[in-house]
Formats: sequence, structure tokens, C-alpha cells
Amino acid sequence: MVEFPIYRSTDKGATWTPFSKVTDQVNGWGLRYQPFLYVLPQSIGQFPKGTILLAGNSIPTDLSQTKIDLYASKDAGRSWSFVSSIAHGGRALPNNGETPVWEPFLMVYNNQLICYYSDQRDTAYGQKLVHQTSSDALSWGPAVNDVVGKKYAERPGMATVARLPNGNWIMTFEYGGGPNPANSGFFPIYYRIASNPLAFASATDQILSVNGKVPTSSPYVTWSPSGGPSGTIIATAASDGGIFINTRLGDAKSWVYYETPQPAAYSRQVMVMDNPDYIYIMSAGNLNRDNWVTDTVMKLPNLQ
Repeated sequence: MVEFPIYRSTDKGATWTPFSKVTDQVNGWGLRYQPFLYVLPQSIGQFPKGTILLAGNSIPTDLSQTKIDLYASKDAGRSWSFVSSIAHGGRALPNNGETPVWEPFLMVYNNQLICYYSDQRDTAYGQKLVHQTSSDALSWGPAVNDVVGKKYAERPGMATVARLPNGNWIMTFEYGGGPNPANSGFFPIYYRIASNPLAFASATDQILSVNGKVPTSSPYVTWSPSGGPSGTIIATAASDGGIFINTRLGDAKSWVYYETPQPAAYSRQVMVMDNPDYIYIMSAGNLNRDNWVTDTVMKLPNLQ
């Protein structure tokens, strides 16, 4: 069965070695798509601060089902145990009319573990963004809408979330079939800003744009305290090798684009290093071809 391999670096990403594997312990299908790693910043239920969580999509070989399962490691990633199943959907096909669940993203807020994901099970929408919460990582509340399209064909997806220093929260997402610029047909990146990360449903859609340049597909967002009194929002997407940064708390007219050494790729991730002047970017190439995982550590541009 397919599994999620875990690699470890002890030199800030310069070299990597195989470390462990996360295997399907409950379904007999394997763990196939969209793994997301998260280190608990506080205890949640029986899981102490520092526990590493992994949410990923368990899918059988015939792609007949999708299931977002949660695993945990209390020994820094050496061994893994099944924790709970968060969401269960239909065939793993990204087409309207199918009913899969996709793309988990984990975060702790107000002593709760939140899992955001893309949900095609609601017959009113081709796809929507939802979240579920848990106080113990074992049992989960109902799915709550975060972003829904105005028309059935619209497919908001691939949510990521970051906290801003003014107490607000930013969610980035791709918006397939939505209000795309010039009917481009792509998946432009939109974002919402809310007063808490459970309230994105009532927030306003804003498109991420730099002088008419709009990134598309599989966004990721984070925030660094570097870059000025409001720090820096850093966003990345599949369409571009560079990063999109904003030092004005997400003001729609204040995005700037900077090139990076890291190539464009599907589903990139960006993280802030211990020294917040530096960021870490990881990506794994593009779909429908042979790929390799690459990474970059770079200093944020001087924005002050």
C-alpha cells in the first residue's frame, strides 16, 4: 500500500535523510494524497505540546473513496499512531458531481484543533471550503462552511490560514470557476480576512493581484514578524516561482511580487525560520510528470 514517507533534516533543510513512514492503520487502502504536518503549540486532549500531527487522504487503489485521517507522533516523528477520522467522502475525482473530500489544513485556536478542507459532498455546490473542530483530536464537530460559491460550478479549494499581528486571520484559497479575471478559466488566488479563524464565512473575497498579475492554483500563506511594524504576509502559488508579500495586513493594493530561487510547482509550502528574516520554501514539481522535492532558504527582501 502507498504510504507517507517522512524525511528529516538537522541542518535547516540543506540535507535530508529518510526517517519514518506513516502507514494506513485502519482502512487497508494506503495513505495517498495531501499529507499535512503540524506541531501542536499546546496540549490538545491526551496529546502534549510538541506532538506532531499528520492529516492526510486515505484512498484505495481504485480511487473509490476519500477519507481524511489523523495520525500523531509523540516521539518527534519516529513512530505514528492513528488518532481519528475527520471526514469521509466519495470517489477521488476532482469533478463536479463527485463527492470527495480533499486537502486538509490543521491549526489550533482557542484550545481547539481545527481542520479546514475542501468538500464536494454538498449537492448544492461543486466544491466548498469547510472546517471541523475538536477539543481532543478524537471526536469532531460538524462541517461548517467557510467559503461557498455563488454558482454550483464554482470550486473554492485548498485553504491555508495564518494569524496576523492585529488579531485578524487570513485565509488564502484557489477559486476555480469563480469570479476569474477576464474569464481566464484558471484557479486565481483569493483571500479573506476575519476577526477569528472560525468566521471566514462572513468575510469578503479579495483577489490577490500585483499590477494585474494574479497567481493561480494551490496557494499557501504564512506571516513573519520581519518587515516592519505589521510584519509580512507571505503567499505562494503553483503558477509562480516567486512569492507575493504584503506588509500592510493584507491591504488589497499593497501586494508586491519577488522572485525566489525556488521553481514554480504545484502545492508549494512556505514557512518562517527561527530567524524570522528568513523563510523556507518547499515544493515537489508539477503534475503529470516525474518530480523531485526541492527546497530553498532565503532572506526576505528589505521592506522597511
